[in-house]
Amino acid sequence: MPVVSLTGRRLSHYAVGDEISHGGMGVVYRATDTRLGRDVALKVLSPDVAGTPEAHKRFVREARAASALEHPHIAAIHDIGEEDGVSFIAMELVHGQSLDLLLARGPIPPSRALELAIEVAEALAHAHIHGVVHRDVKPGNVMVTSEGHVKMIDFGLAKLAAGEPSADTRSTLVTAAGVVMGTMSYVSPEQARAEPVDARSDIFSFGVMLY
Repeated sequence: MPVVSLTGRRLSHYAVGDEISHGGMGVVYRATDTRLGRDVALKVLSPDVAGTPEAHKRFVREARAASALEHPHIAAIHDIGEEDGVSFIAMELVHGQSLDLLLARGPIPPSRALELAIEVAEALAHAHIHGVVHRDVKPGNVMVTSEGHVKMIDFGLAKLAAGEPSADTRSTLVTAAGVVMGTMSYVSPEQARAEPVDARSDIFSFGVMLY
């Protein structure tokens, strides 16, 4: 189903601007919170998955899981809502570049790579302590702010570790888009097999990213 741009529209009290990025779960726009007068990143559920109950549950779970996390290296969730059949999450707008774009320029000096790795590890440790598994740890989900610090983004595949999906749910996660949830270059073996995952899966993906 073709993606209909929301640029120039309003969702609730958010004025939607240009598209920032898009993926299998949703499209992210730059938007303005007209009540508070601040810029946000507005993630809306993609129309090709918006009609499935499982997709909507994952979308809501993203907001609930990520909003429970308060950490300097995790992008904050401000709000969740739905209007005219469009579900959205208002997130902190991170000013900077993703780690994959930085790596495209060439190798990062070891000392700098260590600094960034420590901040990613701190963010993941905080999430894991609170029972949240990211499930898609990769350079594209690591933002480096204009001040040079890490902000982990896109908990779109996150889930509460205590609530493992049923066999039917795991099958849906694999077959709904024809791929296993996550980015295949970085997923752990158990995630690639659509088996239950915990914090160790994130650690595996973090190790691949370090390599």
